[in-house]
Amino acid sequence: MCLALTILVGASKSPLVAPYKDELFAYPSLLASAHQGAYLSVDYRAERDIRQRDAIPEKQVKPRYVDLYPRKYQRDLSLETEAGRLPHIAVGTRERARFIVVYVHGQGGNRTQGMNDHTFGGNFNRLKNLAARNDGLYLTVDFSNFEAAGVSQVKYLIHKFRELSPRAPVFVACGSMGGRICWALAQDKKLAPRLGGLILLGSHWDRSFLNSAAFRSRVPIYFGHGSADRVFPIETQEAFFRSIRSKDPAYPVRFVRFETGSHGTPIRMVDWRDTLNWMGSV
Repeated sequence: MCLALTILVGASKSPLVAPYKDELFAYPSLLASAHQGAYLSVDYRAERDIRQRDAIPEKQVKPRYVDLYPRKYQRDLSLETEAGRLPHIAVGTRERARFIVVYVHGQGGNRTQGMNDHTFGGNFNRLKNLAARNDGLYLTVDFSNFEAAGVSQVKYLIHKFRELSPRAPVFVACGSMGGRICWALAQDKKLAPRLGGLILLGSHWDRSFLNSAAFRSRVPIYFGHGSADRVFPIETQEAFFRSIRSKDPAYPVRFVRFETGSHGTPIRMVDWRDTLNWMGSV
């Protein structure tokens, strides 16, 4: 028996982002729910969610999933830092934004991955629309590595845009190896309290998070993971999710398991609107 997903938004807070193509991008049927709804098992099927959704599987989504409205607000930019140029792409409101989303790519990616309107089932295009239509800002960035230099570059980007939108919560989404950046940001005593949430997509775990500034500030965490992920086994990530809840049963953490999904499935399937509204309500 499938379970219906209900978005829980605090009664005193209006949703951060308004509906946009929810009927196309909301999670398929739920197979199971646990931990008072913090753990969800989603019915993912490659035949439906890739081959019926894409005109060219994994390369070109069907037109109804895409709206190119955000392109008028999209700019390929560069910041000058002590370590050199920092190329990045921005979509939406660059000053006084209501919220900021930063996408950190994984191994082999670059700033254009998270701006591609047609791959990953059009899910990045939906995120661009959510930012552009709700006075938000969406950023992707090229960084040098997943070590200290890369962490410093992502921090610099966040710092510069927070100066222009000081009241905006910052949500950092990290795909695969990009999780190393997310976990490093969680340790920053100045930045962590200002984060609106960390979104780990097919990524890994970091036990040091349990002693981090972000954990102490109760920064919301979202894990999206495919049950057939061969890069980062889901069993270890689920165990890490349980360890967070064990240390703080009321901690704002959510785990979405995509049944039969592979390493890249969470990027295709994460419900951006649901996730941002949940994080914005806690």
